[in-house]
Amino acid sequence: MDEGRDVFSFPVGEGGSARSAETDGARRKACSAKPNEPRGTGRRRTPPLARFASLTLPYREGRALALPLAILLLAPLPAQAGEPVFVDRAGDLPVVHVYDGGWEHFVGGGVAVLDCNGDEKPDLYVAGGANPAALLVNVTEGPGAPIRFVEGAQDGALGGDTGVTGAYPLDVDGDGVLDLAVMRVGANRLLKGGPDCGFTDATAQWGFDAGERWSTAFSATWEPGRARPTLAIGNYVDRSDPNGPFEACDVNELHRPEGELYGAPVLLEPGFCALSILFSDWSRNGRPELRVSNDRHYYVRGGYEQMWRLDPLEERVAADGWPRISLWGMGIASRDVTGDGLSEVMLTSMGDQLMKLNRGDGYENAPYSIGTYAQRPFLGDDGRPSTGWHAEFGDVDNDGRADLFIAKGNVDQMPSNAMKDPNNLLMQTPEGIFVERAAEAGVATTDRARGAALADLDGDGRLDLVVVNRRAPLEIWQNATPETGAWLAVTPREAGPNVFAVGAFVEVRTARGVQVQEITVGGGHVGGRAGPLHFGLGPAEAAELRVIWPDGTASEWVEAPVARRFEAIRDGETLVLR
Repeated sequence: MDEGRDVFSFPVGEGGSARSAETDGARRKACSAKPNEPRGTGRRRTPPLARFASLTLPYREGRALALPLAILLLAPLPAQAGEPVFVDRAGDLPVVHVYDGGWEHFVGGGVAVLDCNGDEKPDLYVAGGANPAALLVNVTEGPGAPIRFVEGAQDGALGGDTGVTGAYPLDVDGDGVLDLAVMRVGANRLLKGGPDCGFTDATAQWGFDAGERWSTAFSATWEPGRARPTLAIGNYVDRSDPNGPFEACDVNELHRPEGELYGAPVLLEPGFCALSILFSDWSRNGRPELRVSNDRHYYVRGGYEQMWRLDPLEERVAADGWPRISLWGMGIASRDVTGDGLSEVMLTSMGDQLMKLNRGDGYENAPYSIGTYAQRPFLGDDGRPSTGWHAEFGDVDNDGRADLFIAKGNVDQMPSNAMKDPNNLLMQTPEGIFVERAAEAGVATTDRARGAALADLDGDGRLDLVVVNRRAPLEIWQNATPETGAWLAVTPREAGPNVFAVGAFVEVRTARGVQVQEITVGGGHVGGRAGPLHFGLGPAEAAELRVIWPDGTASEWVEAPVARRFEAIRDGETLVLR
């Protein structure tokens, strides 16, 4: 396994440069290799535009597409049909919600997206930091109607909950109703979902050790033979360390169920100030592993990005193919971008935003020319490095290619980094290159963004956008992109305890080829989404679907309805759509 060269993405200081060793390495890598072949690591100096004759990228239909690199670097990309357009709906919110607070809320600010009342409309649970978290219930009248929310219950388990950094929806007890894992500065909470977006505190009922740490990351997976999901908690700085905060990173935790209750947490040591973690079967071998993205601002030296195996529980090291790389890790996004069925990862940071291409037995850095590094603001005259937080893939224009949103914003008043740092909306072209369209789409706001989500809030088949800001109001953006492609949205389900099939891979086949998405819980920046997997289909008028379930069993291919949300129910090897 080859995770690539050491990464040091330094922000600009006085007389410094935003170019990082990671960026330089990506520029130097030989980009003419065939898909899935290792790339060269030579460092011979050559003139910048003469380094490579062409760039070869995997094309979605399985062919390699070679383009002159000079064209990719220099030629302006034309506007595409169906340019993204978003309409601001924040003015229709019932409250002005702000993620706020002091040092302990410089990070965090996540949003959980879930249908908490069974009406097939995604609702929001939004962290507030020093302010109370907010439950916003979706009351949008129908597809294409203006997106509207009302306040949910402000009493009981949800009443006045401050200190919340973020939350993730999942079904903990296997009853088919989504629950919430709430991350906090202080004791974390597990909230059991009930009717009409009602939640009860089940932390003690489920035997969960809530702790008193500063929790900033979460992920979950279902291990074979267990009645509950295995939960991982990522913790930031140890607030009790008198010598902190620098070099005072806290440990992370693994909570494994013992029957229907949770045992004492197992500490994942060392910890390096985790800000995003994700369980994923990244190599498609049936054994999920836990990726941990860490913030070197506080671990300072000696820390690195981590990967933990579960069975046996051990950290990957250089000897088994996990070389140490270091960055200001803020968020993780995961999606198959190249069309080979393996999920790439996007790691946000200060300076370069790092895309890692999955080669099955390891990762390699995406070439700089792919367009995802987004290392500086693309608007204004501030040349200092960007600060990336939540990242998420989604097909914004339904053309059958995953696009990428990155929430941006200065930590607070960090002078080394850009103060006005617009969010990125990177649209993927047919050539596999990502181009910036946030300004054209209207979503290039410059508040200090933290968490975010792409979800179809009005049910029209187009992904809308939620952005949580530090010390600025919550943003809601309705996707009004014209001339979008076909789509479908599917929710796989199987018999408990893993009702929503976390760990499954869903494949959708059209005449263009096969798209693959893995069902995961975690990643992002202290927030995530549960609900239908959205697939853009481009010009396709028909599609087929199959599910590779968490136990490795593959369903048969079945014809899937287009322009619909539906469930895919497991019945042996048969897939029942409804």
